[in-house]
Amino acid sequence: MPFTRITLGEHYSDEQTAAISEILHQSLTDEFAVPLKDKFQVFERLPPVQRIFDANYQSGSRSKNFILFQIIAGKARTDEQKQNFYRVLSEGLHRDLSVDPDDVMVIIQFNHASDWSFSNGLMYCPM
Repeated sequence: MPFTRITLGEHYSDEQTAAISEILHQSLTDEFAVPLKDKFQVFERLPPVQRIFDANYQSGSRSKNFILFQIIAGKARTDEQKQNFYRVLSEGLHRDLSVDPDDVMVIIQFNHASDWSFSNGLMYCPM
């Protein structure tokens, strides 16, 4: 049950954000065993003045194409699963959209099922 906030430049088109959404979701289903219908994403396309980042911190060189993925997931994953996810996501973005791997940053936070309410004011209780 991941939720992802994707922050990127305002120059990305609707078609590109749709492709990013699909690459992200496929990476999550493949590497994190996320169900196909478990897709919750919010895109924020911002102007340069609202995206402040160091071009070189822990990276070769970020550009205006920098994309930040903030993922909140209810079930912890192993380091191997996380590393595979990072790699698959980055490779997919590079292959399909020519996004340089230096322009892909991911932050994952894990929480508990009781931290989620999907609707009706009810706490999520997995069966």
